[in-house]
Amino acid sequence: MDSVAGYEKRDIEANKIIAYSAIGVIILAAIIVILYNYFIAEKEEIVYEQTLKPESSLIRDIRAKEEEALNSYKLLDPQRGIYQIPIDRAMQLVAEENFQRRLQSR
Repeated sequence: MDSVAGYEKRDIEANKIIAYSAIGVIILAAIIVILYNYFIAEKEEIVYEQTLKPESSLIRDIRAKEEEALNSYKLLDPQRGIYQIPIDRAMQLVAEENFQRRLQSR
């Protein structure tokens, strides 16, 4: 009386079930790895397209104008005597003025 447990034990081949399950798990793992690598590759391509791709000519023109404004001398208001000087020179002058004030206040 092998059917006491509710099924025929000789109809089930545990080795085949284990083998098919293992093959299924291996295939599933391979699919996951392939999809993960595809996702990473697509993500890197999107990052390149959005951030690392060569910039447009409009952006280059705007940056050139900004650089010119930051690094050039110009007369802004001749009546009041207001001049534009390069930012590096302006920072140097402000630092020297503050240094002289501190020396005089001692």
